[in-house]
Order: sequence, then structure tokens, then C-alpha cells
Amino acid sequence: MALVDIKVPDIGDFDEVAVIELLVKPGDTVKAEQSLITVESDKASMEIPSSAAGVVKELKVKLGDKVKEGSVVLVLEAAGEGAAPAPVPAPAPAAAVSAAPVSVAAPVAAPAPAPAPVALAAVPAAPAVSAPAHAPGGTVVGLPHASPSVRKFARELGVPLDEVKGSGPKGRITQEDVQAFTKSVMAGSAQTKAQAAKAPAGGGADGAALGLLPWPKVDFAKFGPVERKDLSRIKKISGANLHRNWVMIPHVTNHDNADVTELEALRVSLNKEHEKAGVKFTMLAFVIKAVVSALKKFPEFNASLDGDQLVYKQYFHIGFAADTPNGLVVPVLKDADKKGLVQISQELAELSKKARDGKLGAGDMSGGCFSISSLGGIGGRYFSPIINAPEVAILGLSKGVMEPVWNGKEFAPRLMLPLSLSYDHRVIDGALAARFNAYLGQTLADFRRVLL
Repeated sequence: MALVDIKVPDIGDFDEVAVIELLVKPGDTVKAEQSLITVESDKASMEIPSSAAGVVKELKVKLGDKVKEGSVVLVLEAAGEGAAPAPVPAPAPAAAVSAAPVSVAAPVAAPAPAPAPVALAAVPAAPAVSAPAHAPGGTVVGLPHASPSVRKFARELGVPLDEVKGSGPKGRITQEDVQAFTKSVMAGSAQTKAQAAKAPAGGGADGAALGLLPWPKVDFAKFGPVERKDLSRIKKISGANLHRNWVMIPHVTNHDNADVTELEALRVSLNKEHEKAGVKFTMLAFVIKAVVSALKKFPEFNASLDGDQLVYKQYFHIGFAADTPNGLVVPVLKDADKKGLVQISQELAELSKKARDGKLGAGDMSGGCFSISSLGGIGGRYFSPIINAPEVAILGLSKGVMEPVWNGKEFAPRLMLPLSLSYDHRVIDGALAARFNAYLGQTLADFRRVLL
């Protein structure tokens, strides 16, 4: 028997990754290509396989350690005299992370997992019976067997992953498992351990999560023909985020109107001037510039609540809701304060196209400070947009309408743009919200104010 150091193989572009699971312990007998540990980057989790068969003599890593290519995972007493480890290809990702949550949606298509590693050299089999790579229901040292995206999804919903039964390969917990667990708790058909501990003796699980009645169960087919369709992946993700944001943030919405008569005339004029250059100015581009001006004047709106502290951001990244065939997504236009109307208009067009084509990356939808949801091209008067946590406000734009407005002498036709500002009442009070919306309306009415 020879002692062999089992090392981390090539893990791609990651400098260091964290150890989140230990799948074996000293004394275990393992096979070649059996998973030893699970590591996690900011984009994916992956299992590190053994390059040889034998008995684990010593673990060289513990939970939370950072490892990289070449780091020693464990010492193995390899099967066979003078056995050497076989070269191991890069580990397959266990699962990819989807995008960060947004108030309207948070979509990113996860890449398909790579094929499982294949041994490149024959290794004598170990004489003892080996432990399974990851036995569902077995004892695992570390976190529940789930991808980073699923763990993040569970944290957002407050779901204890160690109480969720996994239905995926090797007992891995999927997003559908988390959703099913949540539905069962909300319906009162299941309890978390924490709820069970708090429940009075003999008490049931009715309204377990929020003290609500169970969701009604209806056989719709009794009343007529029906058709069932699965929700799109984007709607599943966005639905969970919307639910969390609506329940956890005390929303209040301030409604106001902005006179954009002169601004609309300027927009039409600029479109004619830049028609040959292929630049199209939308009202959203002007609103973004005006919003940045308002955020500078009212910094509370460019903040995030972190426990008992407010984090004031010194940058201005503006998210905007983009309609796609699969649902709404929110790309983020970075550093809007440093860009002119031409550049903002070009980037809005590029990000909107990527959204429609389903090609937005995580970086395109992260880092937002303030979001805008525009229904101006469709219709409607006012609405209450849901805040995109961890932001503290979101602006809704409806369709501009020509109205008679009193100018002190007479009623004159003016193009009025409805503004709907939803804000987190824990951070922003009604007076401040009214001032923000009023200032924003004044800026849109006289766009020269953005130069101040």
C-alpha cells in the first residue's frame, strides 16, 4: 500500500473556491472517481473526485477552507503496491447559479451540467466495500446537498434546507423541492421543526407560515375544459422574489404627474437629428437622467437597509424592466451619472435586445440602486410597482396623456406623464417620497435642471 496525496484538479478560471461539503471521512474506502468534497465558487458548486482507489487516511481540508488547483484534499492509502493517482479531468459543475433576485424578475438560464469525469487510467479495485459517493438520506458532514442557486433560493424563502427531501441525482435538493416544501407548509400539511417546537401541545399546523387559511383546492375541470401549462423558469424565479419583497417590505406608493410637453418635443427633435446615426431616444432615457439627479438630491433613495444600518451608495446603477416572451427581467444600466443621453439610449437598446434574446448575463442584472418599471408603451394610468430588494424604492411610469392644465390664465393642453413611486416605509417617510416625486416632475418639466 502506498500513501497518495489526492489533489484538486483543474477547476477552470477560479482562483480559490470554498469547501462546503465533506463527503468522506478517515477510514472510508473510496473508488476512483468517487466524489470526496464539494466546493463552491460564486457561480457554481462542483464535486471533487478521487484520482485513485483506496482507504482515506487523513483529511487535509475542513468546512470553509479555501482550496485551488493543486491543493491537497486528503491522504489516501492507495490500493495496489506503488499505485499512483490517475490524471483527473476538471470536475463537473454540480449546478449553476441563476441570477440575482429582482422585484420584477431575476432570470438567467443555467448552463447544462458538464458530463461526469471519466477515469483515464485503470486502477485496481479496493478489496473493501466502498462507501457510496453520496447516499440520499445518509449522514453528510456539512451543508445540505444542493447547488448555490437552490441554497440562495431557500434562504430568500426562509426554508430550512436540512428539512427538505431531495429528488435530484444523488439526493440533491432542487428548486422544485424547495417550492413543494414551501407550498406544503403554507397549506398547513407540513411543519418546519421550528414551527413544531413553537406549536402548543395538541396544536395543528393550520396557517403555519403566516397564520393564513390553507390555499383552496379546486377541481377546475368540473366546471369546463381546462389546459395546464408549466410556469416559465423566469416566472418561477421572479414569483418567489416578488412574494418575498411584497411580504417583507412595507410598501407605500406615491402618485404624481410630470408635465413632459417640452421634453417630448425635444425627444422627437433629437430622434430626427440622429435618425441616420441609428440612435433612438426613448422617454425612459430622459427619465433615467432625471432620476439620477433626484437620487443625488435625496440620497436615502440610493441606499439599502442592512440590519440597523443604511448603506448609502456612491454610484448610480439604474435597473429597468424589460418585457420578454418568457416574462419580465430587469437589466441594469451601470454608471448612469457618467453617461450622456446618446450612450444611455444605445445601452438601453442593447440591453433590451439581449433581454429579448435571452442572452442577459448575471453581470447585466446585478448592482442596481434604483429600478424603473415603464408601462408607457402599453397604457394604464397609475400602478403600484413592487420594490426590488435590497433597493428601497422603484418608479413606475404609465402612459402619457394630453390633459387640460390651468396655467394661471387659461386651460392649455399639456402632455402629463403619470409617476408611481413605491418606497420602503422603514427607510423613507411620506413627506420625503412626495418631495422626491415632486422634484422628479419638476426636472422632467424643465430638463435643464439635470445640469444643476
